[in-house]
Amino acid sequence: MSARSKARKRALDLLYQADLRELSLDEIVRTEAARAAGEPDRLASWLYAREIVDGVHDHRDEIDGLIGDLAHGWTLDRMPAVDRAILRLASWEILHNPEIPAAVAIDEAVELAKSLSTEDSAKFVNGVLGRVAEQGGAA
Repeated sequence: MSARSKARKRALDLLYQADLRELSLDEIVRTEAARAAGEPDRLASWLYAREIVDGVHDHRDEIDGLIGDLAHGWTLDRMPAVDRAILRLASWEILHNPEIPAAVAIDEAVELAKSLSTEDSAKFVNGVLGRVAEQGGAA
């Protein structure tokens, strides 16, 4: 697994945890930063994971609004928490990280959905993120 893939998984874990436990991302990030500082093996993936989490936090209203508009028939509240976190993570990459091609962000998100959610979730994530890429001009 590449360093960026590991970072995405870590960012997903943090976003999911904050959402599910209704904790602030700042609190979750502080705890994870302390853990990463004590474990040098985790530091490489931590830097990009932190960038993702900070980016999602900074653009949360925009990202959630776009996902809500493009997830036909679904509200954010109806989505499984893991799917919501995956969509937020990948939407940030598509819209705000020009280093990551939209196709890569979408593929990585679909793989996360396949491994952590359901096959239906993978299709749903793929469809929503395809529309995010089109809307963001990154397709």
